[in-house]
Amino acid sequence: MYLELFSLKGKTAVITGAARGIGFATADALSEAGAKVIITDMNGDAAAQAASDLNAKGRQVDSAVLDVTDPRAVEAVHASITEKHGRVDILVNNAGIAISNRPAETMDDPTWLKVIDVNLNGVFWCCRTFGKAMIDQGGGNIVNVGSMSADIVNRPQEQAQYNASKAGVHHLTRSLAAEWATRNIRVNAVAPTYIETDLTRYVYDDPEMMKHWVGNTPMNRMGQPPEIAAVILFLASDASSLMTGSIVAADGGYTLW
Repeated sequence: MYLELFSLKGKTAVITGAARGIGFATADALSEAGAKVIITDMNGDAAAQAASDLNAKGRQVDSAVLDVTDPRAVEAVHASITEKHGRVDILVNNAGIAISNRPAETMDDPTWLKVIDVNLNGVFWCCRTFGKAMIDQGGGNIVNVGSMSADIVNRPQEQAQYNASKAGVHHLTRSLAAEWATRNIRVNAVAPTYIETDLTRYVYDDPEMMKHWVGNTPMNRMGQPPEIAAVILFLASDASSLMTGSIVAADGGYTLW
């Protein structure tokens, strides 16, 4: 009975920014659980390759090019996906960027606006478009990728713009969950710690960063993309059916200290 709650058979899921990292691991997890998955990314070639790699495992995966900062593009991609695949049951808002080491007093306008546009506005544009369709179809499930940075101030890098954007994602998650709870739509978020990817492995060669990133983590390590994907699978499945508006910390204990 309980294992069946994690099954996504018969569901269609859309994941943003899913050509690599946490997004790709999530596509792997949701498709393994039986969902038809559409990988979206700004890099169309990378998205197509990611889909091909998962289809080679016998999955049902398609791809689409999507710039989440363009609300009209979000609407067009949603229309294209629903025309081809039918209703979308699950939306995972994973697309995001991190531009660090920018002190607030010298931060340029384009940097602030770009991070907010991708990390917060992009999540809202997708929630608005896909959420409206979910209301019309009688239900759905949205999982947003937030960050522990919504609740702490990272050290040693200065990144007020990133922290603010992720705090916005967390409260947007709660707000939409409250608005849509009676419409049979659940909205939750996962808040990861530092995750080891091609973009973060440099920390192992930087003693100062290691002291703060890993040294301040009770588990004394960074996370791996599949560890976040597993939480997203839980939130996307009926195993979490009583949860909405929850922010699930997957941070190796970082926010305990």
